[in-house]
Amino acid sequence: MPRRLELKPAELRRVCPPARFSFEDTAELPSLDRVIGQERAVQAIEFGLTVRGEGYHVFVSGPEGTGRHTIVRDLVQRFARTRPAPDDWCLVHNFEDEFRPHAVALPAGRGPAFAKTIHRLVEDLQREIPAAFEAEDHRKRIEALKARHAARRQAVFQKIERRAAEWELRIDSENREFPIVPLLEGRPLSPEEIPGLPEETRAEIDGRVRRMQAEMEKAGRLLEASNRRLRAGIERLMNQAVSQLLRRRLAPLRRQYAGRKAVLDHLAALQADIVENFHRFVPAERKEEDAEEPSAAGRTPLLPYRVNVLVHRPALRGAPVVYEGHPTYVNLFGRIEKRLSAAGPSADFTRVLAGSLLRANGGYLIVEIEPLLAAPGAWEALKRALLERKADIEDPSEDSSPAVTPLRPAPIPLEVKVILLGTYETFAFLQNFDPRFNKIFRVRADFDEEVERTAETEQLYARFIARVCREEKLLPFDRRAAAAVVEFGQKLAEHQHKLSLRFGVLLGVLQEADHWARAQRARRVSDRHVFRAFREHRFRYSLYEQKVLESFRDGVIRIEVSGERVGQINGLAVYQIGEYAFGRPVRITAEAFLGKAGVINIEREVELSGRTHDKGVLILSGFLGGRFARSHPLNLSISLTFEQHYSEVDGDSASAAELFAILSCLAGVPLRQGIAVTGSVDQKGEIQAIGGVNQKIEGFFDVCRDKGLDGGQGVILPAANVRHLMLRRDVVEAVRRKRFHVWAIRTVEEGIELLTGVRAGRADRRGRYPAGSLFAEIERRLKRFAERGRRFAAGEGGEEA
Repeated sequence: MPRRLELKPAELRRVCPPARFSFEDTAELPSLDRVIGQERAVQAIEFGLTVRGEGYHVFVSGPEGTGRHTIVRDLVQRFARTRPAPDDWCLVHNFEDEFRPHAVALPAGRGPAFAKTIHRLVEDLQREIPAAFEAEDHRKRIEALKARHAARRQAVFQKIERRAAEWELRIDSENREFPIVPLLEGRPLSPEEIPGLPEETRAEIDGRVRRMQAEMEKAGRLLEASNRRLRAGIERLMNQAVSQLLRRRLAPLRRQYAGRKAVLDHLAALQADIVENFHRFVPAERKEEDAEEPSAAGRTPLLPYRVNVLVHRPALRGAPVVYEGHPTYVNLFGRIEKRLSAAGPSADFTRVLAGSLLRANGGYLIVEIEPLLAAPGAWEALKRALLERKADIEDPSEDSSPAVTPLRPAPIPLEVKVILLGTYETFAFLQNFDPRFNKIFRVRADFDEEVERTAETEQLYARFIARVCREEKLLPFDRRAAAAVVEFGQKLAEHQHKLSLRFGVLLGVLQEADHWARAQRARRVSDRHVFRAFREHRFRYSLYEQKVLESFRDGVIRIEVSGERVGQINGLAVYQIGEYAFGRPVRITAEAFLGKAGVINIEREVELSGRTHDKGVLILSGFLGGRFARSHPLNLSISLTFEQHYSEVDGDSASAAELFAILSCLAGVPLRQGIAVTGSVDQKGEIQAIGGVNQKIEGFFDVCRDKGLDGGQGVILPAANVRHLMLRRDVVEAVRRKRFHVWAIRTVEEGIELLTGVRAGRADRRGRYPAGSLFAEIERRLKRFAERGRRFAAGEGGEEA
């Protein structure tokens, strides 16, 4: 009994009865709180988030719109809540090398408080240091020191005066040119009188003056040494006062951060620097209101005592989760801002800003891989940071001139889990061509775009609708609307037994259906609003589709949907414009003639054929040789082309139609033009599944309806594609009314018999086809071609015997 080839209406679309749902509308349902159909991906992500060891970062791959972002964020945030909040990080001045600021870790949330405490300390010191110097105890010590200095000074002066009296000299402190005045019998001698004195007297006076000058020089050295001792003593007392003040003021901080060595080291360095540079806090040497005024180089005197809070965790519960949607180098690693001044651009540790990598330190960083690869330097820097487990903040545009010393903050230890989001193709590229990628991202989580349609997944779909309605403030969907969305999920998956997981597309349908329901002032969304959303969406995107349909209607592109033709058939193609796809028929013709070229693919000859299409055409040669050239060669040429098609042809979904056109040409038997064909064929004559089957059938149906349905038109498709059918309701209705037909075939023989009405024929054990069969006629004609070819080769001419 021959197999039934024509499909019934129920096989063309799997419906979802509204009775499957017990609710009146989705407001009665709890929101979806679990992941639908991504068990493999979820398990991989959970493994990557919990496994210890280096290199177990996660790469999440899958098509857009499958909920990758939402699912990954939900999973990561759930894990993050179970982990402790990581430290805050601050940048502080390096008092030994100002171009290498130190990084200091503080307990979570304490960074701003620490910075504020230090800031208040510095403000207080501007009052307390001068006050300490004015304290009575300090002043007494200073006065005692000065008194000792004055006594030493007085003793030196008295000694000078005694020497002068002994040597009959007088010291005139007001006469800087001749401070030593000789005396003669108690009377001072003027410079004019000395030359008139006897030579012996002048020599004696000159000797006394030289001895006095030597004594005065010695006294000067003693006074200078005393002055140095005074200054050193005063500074020592001031240092002691400041040091004592700082020990008292910093004691609470030292107790508070007793377990933080880096903090204690910074406090010690800060104390030492303030003690050494206490003059910055003394109004006598610097006006108090100028404490924060920048210098010519753009620096402020008290800037070294600031604290730059790079990362802090205000009220954070658990580890941080950071999503970086624009992963440039600066956004990932931070930047160093420049300060412009009269001396030119400069930077200091207070101008350093952290990037998302540091903000995620101690937690999780989610990054889109495609923009990351496009950002100069970002991908290589991220890999280096993850391998070395430290984060550097550098300015990638830093001037390399030796006259400019770049700021290089100390690297910060990195403890972060990175989750990359990308496509299958990007993952494969990195895995094959980036040797360090596999060492770092050892966990791959693949997101599927479909799930088995079961009673459970149908209910989960309804709960997904309920969740979207609550989150997006949409009207509730009634059970008929929910059933329509389930059917749309099947059509989107192109499978009767699967539902699409492309929730981004589903979200758009729900929002548009809500719009049309509100436009009609409905209180809930029904199936008619969902169907209108489908129609309106198609109308908005179908301008080019309508133009193509007009070209068929006007005869600009020739297409025949009735009658019969030898060597001509309607194949089916899919046009993709963004996310919108539609089908259209393509007229395929074949011509056979004497020669040895075999099947000539005209598209290939003019470089309009893709590799997959070339392969499909070569398979046709294998089929023809296997069926009809076992006893004699195929001495013929067959030209094959897509008529009025001027763009590249690729894919093998038209190979069955091409073969039918060739068989018709070889047998001289016409093909029904009202039947279009889609499907690929192998060398054994088996018909294989193809993609876009719904769009192809619907596209041919639209052309036939436009030209007039006559009840004999339809489409032949591979039997393996029946499960993929989710045809439009108008197409199914036309099939139900016998105005259109859909046939499913498994072999070339089934297809050619439908197209010609002639029995194909099955070869017997000796390879001969039954008389009157289509294949027998082809074999007869091919033998005649071979004989004529032999005669031409022998020079006997091509006349028939």
